[in-house]
Amino acid sequence: MAGRLEGKVAFITGGARGQGRAHALAMAKEGADIIVIDICRNIESNPYPLSTPDDLAEVEREVKALGRRVFARIADVRERHELRDALEAGVADMGKLDIVVANAGILPMAFGKEFDPMHFVDATDVDLLGVMNTVAVSLPHLPDGASVIITGSTAGMIKGTSDNPMMGPGGAGYGWSKRVLIDYVDHLCLQVAPKMIRVNAMHPTNVNTHLLHNDGIYSVFRPDMTAEGKKPTREDAEPAFAYFNAMPIPYVEPEDIANLAVFLASEESRYITGQHIRVDAGSMLKWPNGPGR
Repeated sequence: MAGRLEGKVAFITGGARGQGRAHALAMAKEGADIIVIDICRNIESNPYPLSTPDDLAEVEREVKALGRRVFARIADVRERHELRDALEAGVADMGKLDIVVANAGILPMAFGKEFDPMHFVDATDVDLLGVMNTVAVSLPHLPDGASVIITGSTAGMIKGTSDNPMMGPGGAGYGWSKRVLIDYVDHLCLQVAPKMIRVNAMHPTNVNTHLLHNDGIYSVFRPDMTAEGKKPTREDAEPAFAYFNAMPIPYVEPEDIANLAVFLASEESRYITGQHIRVDAGSMLKWPNGPGR
C-alpha cells in the first residue's frame, strides 16, 4: 500500500533535530523524498545550542534507512541567497518540489546575559524573515496543488507568555513574529489559492525539544525559585509546564506535530487552506487572557 505522500518531495527548514527532524522522518515514512536544511551552528543570543553538522548527517542517514532519497545542506534561513542556493540544488537533485515546511525557529532569551535589542532582531530574522525567505525561494518551484506548512506557536498567541518581561527582547521578538505569521498565512493563502496551493499553520504548545529544555525557560516557568536565588531544574519546571496545559501533560512530542504536518501535506487536506491548527493540549482555551488572569 502506497504511503500518503508517495511520489512527493518535501523541503524542511530547521530539519536537523527537534520538530524538523520529526517532520522529515514522518514524511519519509509516508513515501516522500526529503530536502532538509539547517544552520548547524549556534546563534550567540540563543540560550541553548543549535544543531550540528552531525545532527544533519544523522537525519540524512535516518531518511535513507527508510528507503527514501534525501538532500541535506547547511544553510541559514536568514540569508535568502543561501536558502535559494540550497533549495535549487535540492530540486535539481530531486526533480521537483511539492511540500514546504517552514519550521526553523529560535527563542533567543540570552539567559544569564544582559538583554540586548539585537536579541529581538535575531528572533525576528529567524522566526519571521526566515519563514518569508523559505516561502519566497519555494514558490517558483511549487506546482498546482502543493502544500505550504508554517510553524507558529500557541504561546505566541497567548498574552503574558513569550512577551513576559523575563524573556527580554528575544522573547518579545519571538512572540511578535509568531503573531505576524498568523496574518501572513491569512493573506498568502489567498494569493496562491488560484493555483490550488494551500497554506496552513501549526501552533504547538510546549514541545519536548531543546527550545523548551534550557535554564532560561525553566526560570520563566519557576520565577518563585529564581526569586529565591535557586536554579530550577527540568524536574522543577515540569509541573509548571503541565499547569500551562488543560490536559495534564507537561508537553507534546515532536511527533505529535509531525502527524499534523503529514495530514496537511497529503491529499487528504486538499481543500484545507488558511487554517491555524493548535496542537496545544487545550492551553489556549485555558488561558484566553494570559496565564494567571
